[in-house]
Amino acid sequence: MMGSGAGDADGPEAAATGAGAQIARPPAAAPAARRNGEWARHWQYAELPGLDLLRARYVRHAFPRHSHEGYVLGAVTGGVERVGLPDGAVEAGDGGIIMINPEVPHTAQAGAPEGWAYSTLYPSPQLVAGIAAETTGLTGTAGFTETFAADPEAVRLVNGVHRAAEQGNALAADSLLRVVIARLLRRHGGPLPVRTPAAAGARTAERAKALLETRLTSPPTLEQLAQELGTSPFALLRAFKSVYGMPPHAWLTDARVRRARLLLEAGTAPAEAAVAVGFTDQPHLNRHFTRIVGVPPGAYRRERAGGARTYKTAGEGPS
Repeated sequence: MMGSGAGDADGPEAAATGAGAQIARPPAAAPAARRNGEWARHWQYAELPGLDLLRARYVRHAFPRHSHEGYVLGAVTGGVERVGLPDGAVEAGDGGIIMINPEVPHTAQAGAPEGWAYSTLYPSPQLVAGIAAETTGLTGTAGFTETFAADPEAVRLVNGVHRAAEQGNALAADSLLRVVIARLLRRHGGPLPVRTPAAAGARTAERAKALLETRLTSPPTLEQLAQELGTSPFALLRAFKSVYGMPPHAWLTDARVRRARLLLEAGTAPAEAAVAVGFTDQPHLNRHFTRIVGVPPGAYRRERAGGARTYKTAGEGPS
């Protein structure tokens, strides 16, 4: 872990957050959304390319095992979030921040009866790499060597990014985004491990993944896939789970949702996107998309079209 000096308080973080009290609290949810319990908003701010934002409160909702192409920085502002990772589970309460590197499989659910509320940033690998090159001495691919930190200041900064973006303050949003990522990289960052040549089982898993990517709409059975790769079903199952952290069928669902996101971002209707990626129908897409992304596909598409609303996770209508 790369530590930070006592001078941090007088550095760029202090300068960028001079507004202080304005960003110290989480952005407020719509009153109707609060009355309905669970709520979520998953969106993009056009002035911050390479970043997705999610602000939500979940009680019963549980994210199944999945992964992201970019990084996850989740700032908990209430309750407790429990995150399941390959090396164990961590729990984050108010003032805690979760840091997850690209393609790391994980789950998330409430760690307390009242659920949890959080503001999350999903920066792209390119965005993080640029900030790391400018502000740290890290070599190779920069990432996070720790999954959890109790860091109320980082949580405050993440909330500040959300608040500034929601207010259309591009200068503040961009400044705070860069400050919080630089802060977390300095305190909890390091180079990600260099990938070593794959063993035979890993190579088989990679081939299986490549085949599934080309057959999202009509995937083979596990036995058919194993036969095509010249291995046994159980050997393939073990190898795939070892490399990707989930069995092939779970990875396939995650891959279909990722593809659906791209289609929805391009304006495709949810019903059309469902069929295009291999789901039976729109309800089938709705169920898996909402579980993995945290909002329904219709809400996700409307946000990409510029609709600034907060949605209840149980349905498609605005709160």
